[in-house]
Amino acid sequence: MNIQSLLKRIDENKALIDKRRPLAIDEVKELDAYFRIGTTYSSNALEGNTLTLSETKVLLEDGITIGGKPIRDCYEAVGHAKAYDFMLEAARSDPFAFSEDMILKLHKLFYIGIDADKAGVYRDHQVFITGTEYIPPKPEQVPALVKGMVDALIEKWDSLHPVKLAAFAHRKLVDIHPFADGNGRTARLLMNLILVNRGYQIVSIPPVLRLEYINALKAAQRDKNPSDEAFIGMIAECVIEAQKDYCRMFDIKLPKKDDIAR
Repeated sequence: MNIQSLLKRIDENKALIDKRRPLAIDEVKELDAYFRIGTTYSSNALEGNTLTLSETKVLLEDGITIGGKPIRDCYEAVGHAKAYDFMLEAARSDPFAFSEDMILKLHKLFYIGIDADKAGVYRDHQVFITGTEYIPPKPEQVPALVKGMVDALIEKWDSLHPVKLAAFAHRKLVDIHPFADGNGRTARLLMNLILVNRGYQIVSIPPVLRLEYINALKAAQRDKNPSDEAFIGMIAECVIEAQKDYCRMFDIKLPKKDDIAR
């Protein structure tokens, strides 16, 4: 299915979901807690964190660390959950004003338990990404590039389809690689900040799609004939899966693919 077809399906789903809104306060709290666990697990697992979904739940809900697991994995889970909470707060702020400070705070909250000196601070050295020929910008270029990205997002906020906007923000942050570590998780939090602000569900990229996710980013970053199509398509498909999950929980009947195609 091409990108336009995916976006059409997303719009159809959203129209049905919006009819079930507004949610009760308790329903919102339940959903936030549900996605807090799943998103923290999946985003960390993509980066090699060894905590399972159940272990992540026990750590975040009960404060019980998991025996035999690296302490860093626990810090990553706790930090991601704190950044997730801020992401929701920022996305729902009224009035909403997107800013560079939001990105810095997302990283700071995620990373402060791992390395407080580098949390929310742009890198001061050249970094390299294993498994790809793409080389991120020099450290002295980072502040201006992030500012340019933020300006571009603000400019496109109301004109670009929200799913494309979220995918653009995600990829650009990964391209710039502004932090010494934690760029992927910050990019996925930023993606969700945009989606939640625009009325969409929290989106996770399941660890089983890790290779597809990496290859889609590589296709967008390659020197010869770069293309965002695979990456945008993958994010759109993950949005649809998030919509299906939401509709399952609230017993909302979505049209079948064939019905949409007609």
